[in-house]
Amino acid sequence: MGLFDKNPFGHNLFVKKWLIRILGVLSHRRFRGFNELQIEGSDVIKNLPDTNVLFISNHQTYFADVVAMFHVFNASLSGRDDSIKNVGYLWQPKLNMYYVAAKETMRSGLLPKIMAYVGSISIERTWRSEGKDVNRQVKMSDISAISKALDDGWVITFPQGTTTPFKPIRKGTAHIIKRYKPVVVPIVIDGFRRSFDKKGLRVKKKNVYQSFEIKQPLEIDYENETIDSIVEKIEYAIEQHPSFLKVIPQEELIAKEELNKQREWLEN
Repeated sequence: MGLFDKNPFGHNLFVKKWLIRILGVLSHRRFRGFNELQIEGSDVIKNLPDTNVLFISNHQTYFADVVAMFHVFNASLSGRDDSIKNVGYLWQPKLNMYYVAAKETMRSGLLPKIMAYVGSISIERTWRSEGKDVNRQVKMSDISAISKALDDGWVITFPQGTTTPFKPIRKGTAHIIKRYKPVVVPIVIDGFRRSFDKKGLRVKKKNVYQSFEIKQPLEIDYENETIDSIVEKIEYAIEQHPSFLKVIPQEELIAKEELNKQREWLEN
């Protein structure tokens, strides 16, 4: 990599590498210190192609979700098994990694603008703007940007387009899947909403059980499956289908509470 090399979006890769390193070091303790991120499925990451991979995930905070993914993906690629121990994996980070985010969110301050440089594909939401419901056409330039990112590497998207749980899946994600035929990898996260504020910048509570599950790529018939069928697969894969709205069994709550107590004892 040369000093002046750029990615397809015109971002200097040398600058991007250092931003990932710095932000990674500053954020590492949020997932391995204040709270301990429990990871499952890192082998999936190690076996993926270098380009045209689409990660789909439920969404709990504006920024912590993506930051955790950058940690987990780079740690997995450096050979770690379900662990982000030792932040040295950030010395040579994967630079062709992007995430889809609302344009207004990424323009809302200095830190979001820095985060945008790290890998944001900033799009205009078609259903909401500045806290109000809207109804506007998808911009072809936004679709083109996602296509460009898939051609260059990996893309993370949150198909519900909101941090509110069990909201409908936006069909735009299914259209992208049918059109560009990426490898689709589901991720299910939990605990971020309890441990961070809504933006994911401030630690709200310590010793919270945080989980990060990487599932096997979805089996999709790109030519014959309908948009609705793909949407339903996404709902089940990221555990946001209405059928997941259930009371957590008492024994599961007790088990999680015991784990939190053990972690609190270790921290002290």
